[in-house]
Amino acid sequence: MAPKALILIEGSTMGNGLLYVQAARGLGLHSITLAVDPAKYDYLRMEDAAAIKVDTSDLDALIDETCRLQLTYDIVGITSSLESAYAIVGRLCGHFGLPGPNPLAIKRCCDKYLQREILKQAELPVPAFRVAANSTEVKSAAAEIGLPVILKPAEGSGSYGVKLCRDMDELVEHTNYIFSAAHIWNSSPRVLVEEFAQGPHYTALLMGKEVVAIATASFGPPPHFVYNEFTCPAPLNQNQHERITDLSQNCLEALGLGWGPTGIELRWTEHGPIVIEVNPRLSGTPDPQLVKLAYGIDLVAEHIKLVVGDKWDLRKRHSQSSAARFLVPDQDGMLEWIEGASSAAAVPGVAEVKLYAQANTHLSRRGDYRDCLGYVVAASSSREQTAALLRQAIDLVHWSITPIQTEPLTIG
Repeated sequence: MAPKALILIEGSTMGNGLLYVQAARGLGLHSITLAVDPAKYDYLRMEDAAAIKVDTSDLDALIDETCRLQLTYDIVGITSSLESAYAIVGRLCGHFGLPGPNPLAIKRCCDKYLQREILKQAELPVPAFRVAANSTEVKSAAAEIGLPVILKPAEGSGSYGVKLCRDMDELVEHTNYIFSAAHIWNSSPRVLVEEFAQGPHYTALLMGKEVVAIATASFGPPPHFVYNEFTCPAPLNQNQHERITDLSQNCLEALGLGWGPTGIELRWTEHGPIVIEVNPRLSGTPDPQLVKLAYGIDLVAEHIKLVVGDKWDLRKRHSQSSAARFLVPDQDGMLEWIEGASSAAAVPGVAEVKLYAQANTHLSRRGDYRDCLGYVVAASSSREQTAALLRQAIDLVHWSITPIQTEPLTIG
């Protein structure tokens, strides 16, 4: 009998890629990652996981490789942890008659402007927005909406290019950056100019049409939106929980989603919850770990069960408070050393300490998730105790950054 295999399209250097490989193994599946450059995913080598180099933007190439693998394996499912690959995953699943997401719905949702238009037409609350193709249109849109505004690429994830512009100088500066070669565009440049919705930030984590958990997040200082801390579950009263749940499910209906995982970001404004973004895939680390610690639900494993046609189980096994604190540097420069991870991990209640950065590497902050050096995750029976555990663990992690000295230009 051929061994059962799960195909993973691409992976992630700082996301859920490792979790999918580990969860597949735990379910008795042989994972095979198809990627343009498998070598960039270090965990594949560490986990001794199979990987094949292939152009993952080419559907025909993926079909050919999958057919070749079928000569050796029983391919029971195809999925990805990467949003940009999720639409082609849906097409690949459709070709082989396997369970998968609706590729058209995924593609529409990944276009942030089209997503906003669909939600607006469904009369769901979203910030005021405009789309701009050049700097003149950006200025015009900002004038109509009123400063401050959020500027972001119409496509992308991980807070790439997202910035709060509080005055005209910041607007011009970020407009020039976002339309320049410094930002990599997959298509014709389009920028979303958006009202700055103010209020507590929440993320609804759904599987199918069920809201499994609602987390809350805080960010570092503006004008960027780099995560500082995540807490699950969010401290909500019954009315708030019901309104966020109803709004999240209405988003799924409007966008044609509802198969597999979805992460919906919201702000609770003076007018109630407002949708910031619908992400048609499983939220990145450490969200799945937080849900598992809080409720005993492994979202990655349950997603894989759905992918291979098995029944999932979203029942809560327990109720705890879990939280993650991100390690974010306050300056650019050379990271000389970082230490204390093992001491932090030894703190009772700390579930995970993850370091992305290594000593003797150059740090250049970009204002997105790549700025994080790592994170610490803890859980306990109460939110207050979990916060105290995080503080204790974070205090044990230290690093040293030496600013890069530039030689002054001399003439003569």
